[in-house]
Amino acid sequence: MSDRLRDITSRMLELAEEKGALLRGDFTLSSGIKSKYYFDGRRLTLDPEGAMLTGKAFYSLIHNTNVVAVGGPTLAADPIVTAVSLISYIKGKPISGFIVRKESKGHGTQKLIEGPLKGQSPVAIVDDTCTTGGSLLMAIKAVEDMGCTVEKISVILDRDGSGRELFTQRGYCFEALLETTSDGRIKIVASDT
Repeated sequence: MSDRLRDITSRMLELAEEKGALLRGDFTLSSGIKSKYYFDGRRLTLDPEGAMLTGKAFYSLIHNTNVVAVGGPTLAADPIVTAVSLISYIKGKPISGFIVRKESKGHGTQKLIEGPLKGQSPVAIVDDTCTTGGSLLMAIKAVEDMGCTVEKISVILDRDGSGRELFTQRGYCFEALLETTSDGRIKIVASDT
């Protein structure tokens, strides 16, 4: 398998189709929006080959930045974070992982962010899908409240290009591997630069 981002993303799309991650029907998304299609990213990111491809793809998006940690909203970001951290270690540039909870734990350390994230760190925020950006915005707020700087936001699938528009308008660097149109067609938008 090539290490070119476009080749990796192409195989990710094939594998997502093979694993049934791209579903057609009537769905209500976490944002409350109704949709005729659904991307179940965990069917891709929890598959052994899918995890490796996801780690390679996201690592290629952030390895030339100052990012020292990668994280995102639990649950969808959990396997992505782990995959990126593992690939970064294999590549000789270890990047720590962290997970942002929906709310602070009511027991123990009562943390909102789990993992070895230190304040003032440059970070990347990742997720499987972006529709309205709500989960990503929650994760961004949590890390920025710690004094961290969000250097990049990366997702596997940007629904209708909505994430790119939302986050670039707010001054963030946003990248998606795949993008859908309103009728659910998926196209590769990742490119080798």
